[in-house]
Amino acid sequence: MRGSKIAWGLAAGLLTSGALVAPAHAQTDETVSQLAQQVAQLQKQSDAARDRQQVENLFSRYMYLHNAFEDEQIIPLWAAEGTEGMSAQYSNLGKYTQYEKIMEYHRGRPSPIGKLLFHYITTPVIEVAGDGKTAKGLWIVNGLESGLTAPEHAANMPDWMFEPNVEVDGKKVWMHNVYLKYGIDFIKQDGEWKIWHFHCFEVARAPYSMGWIPFAAAAQDDSFNFDLMYVGDDGAPVFMPETDEPATVLNNTYRTDTAQHLEARIPEPYNTFSETFSY
Repeated sequence: MRGSKIAWGLAAGLLTSGALVAPAHAQTDETVSQLAQQVAQLQKQSDAARDRQQVENLFSRYMYLHNAFEDEQIIPLWAAEGTEGMSAQYSNLGKYTQYEKIMEYHRGRPSPIGKLLFHYITTPVIEVAGDGKTAKGLWIVNGLESGLTAPEHAANMPDWMFEPNVEVDGKKVWMHNVYLKYGIDFIKQDGEWKIWHFHCFEVARAPYSMGWIPFAAAAQDDSFNFDLMYVGDDGAPVFMPETDEPATVLNNTYRTDTAQHLEARIPEPYNTFSETFSY
């Protein structure tokens, strides 16, 4: 009995001094630390998921505006003028690195009567950098491009552009299916995602009366096919400005004399942009 009293007395003394409480405090501190790490990890995952959604919405917004000939509204979707390393590429002729030339693709686009664009995007692969400062995405795009061209303009354009023996309101008719890939790098500026590097990879084009293989045979070496930027009012062709730099990544547009390969690299996880490639 006396031994029990001594043990209880020692225990009481230890409790009073805090010696027996310390392990509980240590365990609580460890639990709090683990929870803090888990919360931080969940926050990082949540931020990455939100960033991914914002990037996807940005390119979808681009395409809705482009289809509606509202390209002037696309300009604010780009990184700010003076951002280092901005670029845009639409063919193998080269790429644009000067801000004004990049914006020339969007400025002053008309909305011609009888013209219809309808591009839709699919198959996204999007990676947000671990540091949250940049992101990259690759999409497949399909759709149609069509319109009417006045005879005086059609006379200076290749036959493959138009449907044979078809006129509407005295104008030549062009109707093309288009197959594309878009590789884009994004940069976050003032908390908002912006387009930084833009690369349109044209895969194939198919006038309705031809299909893509006969079209390629007819147009694959025709400079008109590479230089055309868009068809404007009354079907007048508008051509691309002179490029600023040679193309570093070549489009693998369908040709009858070449094989297909993966020219547009698929995004992979990365921490900072220095660890990845540029579109």
